Amino acid sequence: MVQPKRVLIVEDDVDIANVLGLHLRDEQYEVVHCANGDDGLRLLSQGGWDALVLDLMLPGVDGLEICKRARAMTSYTPIIIISARSSEVHRIIGLELGADDYLSKPFSVLELIARLKALLRRVDAMAKDWRTQAGILTSFGLSIDPLTRDVSIDGRRVELTPREFDLLYHFASHPGKVFSRMDLLNTVWGYRHEGYEHTVNTHINRLRAKIEADPTEPVRIVTVWGRGYRFDAHPVTAARSGPAG
Repeated sequence: MVQPKRVLIVEDDVDIANVLGLHLRDEQYEVVHCANGDDGLRLLSQGGWDALVLDLMLPGVDGLEICKRARAMTSYTPIIIISARSSEVHRIIGLELGADDYLSKPFSVLELIARLKALLRRVDAMAKDWRTQAGILTSFGLSIDPLTRDVSIDGRRVELTPREFDLLYHFASHPGKVFSRMDLLNTVWGYRHEGYEHTVNTHINRLRAKIEADPTEPVRIVTVWGRGYRFDAHPVTAARSGPAG
């Protein structure tokens, strides 16, 4: 018997939470709701969640802090932020802290469920692909294990956030291929929102700081000027394609 997907809703508006829970249960999801950030963080840390629907403005720990702490946890939980804070700044902050999607209130419950389903399908497909391609990727001292999600360079373990790992694995699985920022948003983040391309820049810069000997002169993830980024499987002989922006 297939176990239902477990969704944690952290939302202090009881009416919104009840409507969401009703529709999600109709879709055969198992739903747990809590109305403050402290309880939400405690439940999230227990693990076993397939998705988190998270408000930003909460009593106790706020949603952005929960999102930040969630991305520091070992297990990866997809996150959809729902918030009355509809400004571009809050969207950007939420996405850069690791949220997978962002919906401004008021929103369509049906749209949220559709986005949640799409997000879970993407996560399941990626997990299945990693199980199928269980081999460890190696490139000039860089080792990436898709099953344990471990990364090391010359035997030294590199600590990556879940999103950084997804980004690196995607690059390493397609050596030499150039990806635009929108390509990466669509494939790695799972959505296509114009204006959020700098989220990709931020994550690539953080990733370079962890895997490049000199992040200002990257040789593994290089910039292809005017087109995007490329993973070089042979960094020792790789030619620079443009500035490191």
